[in-house]
Amino acid sequence: MIDRRVRSEIESALEFQPAVCLLGPRQVGKTTLARSIAESRPSIYLDLEQSSDLAKLQEPALLFKSHEDKLLILDEVHRAPGLFATLRGVIDEGRRSGRKNGRFILLGSASLSLIKGTSESLAGRISYIDLSPFHILEMGLEARAGEQLWLKGGFPESYLQANLSYSLKWRKDFIRTYLERDVPLLTPLVSAVSLERLWTMLAHRQGSTLNSSDLARSIEASPPTVTRYVDLLCDLLLVRRLQPYSMNVGKRLTKSPRVYIRDSGLVHALLGIESLDDLLGHPILGFSWEGFVIESICSILPWNWHAFFYRTAAGAEVDLVLETSRGERWAIEVKRSEAPRLEKGFHNACQDLKPDRQFVVYSGRDRFHLTSEAQAIGLGEICQEIAQG
Repeated sequence: MIDRRVRSEIESALEFQPAVCLLGPRQVGKTTLARSIAESRPSIYLDLEQSSDLAKLQEPALLFKSHEDKLLILDEVHRAPGLFATLRGVIDEGRRSGRKNGRFILLGSASLSLIKGTSESLAGRISYIDLSPFHILEMGLEARAGEQLWLKGGFPESYLQANLSYSLKWRKDFIRTYLERDVPLLTPLVSAVSLERLWTMLAHRQGSTLNSSDLARSIEASPPTVTRYVDLLCDLLLVRRLQPYSMNVGKRLTKSPRVYIRDSGLVHALLGIESLDDLLGHPILGFSWEGFVIESICSILPWNWHAFFYRTAAGAEVDLVLETSRGERWAIEVKRSEAPRLEKGFHNACQDLKPDRQFVVYSGRDRFHLTSEAQAIGLGEICQEIAQG
């Protein structure tokens, strides 16, 4: 099994909290990781999509009490929102009797109902941890590994499939399953046809500023419907809204977020891109690489770092602005080129932002200065630098 970097964070959270909630889209590896952690201690696993396991929770308080010496893993827990109040009582009773931490791992597909239920019932008793698809620090820094991760995305079943046709088919099936089964269960009023059109339009416009009115015309829906669907895809951790950086510079700043499909493999599946040759000849090339780099960085950011983009009406622009836990500001530009060049918009943006560090993440691996302030750097190296804090 590939070692997931978030594993140590989960194990640490189990030391100081009674419950840990592991959130991520379907098929991202939540169950595999949770069961691997459970191998080192007495545990019980219940999949609430299985009627047989769900039936065991007719009297949940009795079940939890009879296994209070074990770690309980509750998979797809958002399917039983009534459990949250019971969990609170069981946890509080356990604290009074000295059985405090490391009792529950809750797994869910990041639905609104899951977040709402746990935040209201388990406040102060739970840690939330996101599990993203594989990222570059888990796959290794070799060029081929990075290219395959970019092409196929980081969902384990897609990335680990050697046959590109099978990998693409898995991702298309994944999208179809979300549209036809998972989304209707979570929000029955969503149109699968309209959501598929929107998802595909977002792939074509990867990294563009969100314009609900424009998207609404393209998919023949209303702007509020588009906004609701984008919200849903974000709640499911399938889409990222990157917010604009706001500062008092006396200039007109872009106020709408940029929207990225988080997994590059899903972008390529929605556009029918199977091979690296197909991708290198496709108009989405630069935007796909930008989204891949931004998601790679955002997925490993420490919790107290924050990510934005910066753009003014005059064209000053930085693809990614990071504010660090030390109060530093980093300006990061993304270029799909072996010989990257900085443009006027980046220099003008840096005059506004006055960043402490400037980087251009490009498709090579060597690190070198482009200017006295800006360095070209490979994706793996900048991710390592960020992860080390």
